[in-house]
Amino acid sequence: MKLYELSPAEGSKKEAKRIGRGHGSGQGKTAGKGHKGQKARAGKGMRVGFEGGQMPLQRRLPKRGFNNIFRKNVVAINVGTLNKFEDGAVVDIAALTEKGIVKNSFDGVKILSNGTVTKKLTVKANAFSKGAVAKIEAAGGKTEVI
Repeated sequence: MKLYELSPAEGSKKEAKRIGRGHGSGQGKTAGKGHKGQKARAGKGMRVGFEGGQMPLQRRLPKRGFNNIFRKNVVAINVGTLNKFEDGAVVDIAALTEKGIVKNSFDGVKILSNGTVTKKLTVKANAFSKGAVAKIEAAGGKTEVI
């Protein structure tokens, strides 16, 4: 194959629509803009959401709630899921990601006390609930805040 033999795939290239080039083109006279009116004129047109002077939908609807831009997005993990690790293992964010328990740690990982842990683990996380610390230490493990 030579460089001059290359051509685009069939149907991938399309001729540009030539607007305002006479009656025969099918896009002559008003060039697809209809007859007069704001949308037929030259220039900017209307902004997004403009409804001809009527109160726009975005302003008519009531505004509710609050969006906290300072919120920390923390992934919560229950103590019961830590049983997937071997006895004596060190459980940190990398190990949780490797096992598929955590996909994205965002702003940190917090261990919660739901479930029971039966293995002696060293758990390293950003935060722990009091119940989770008690359960991990009762099983003979250690907790470490990163």
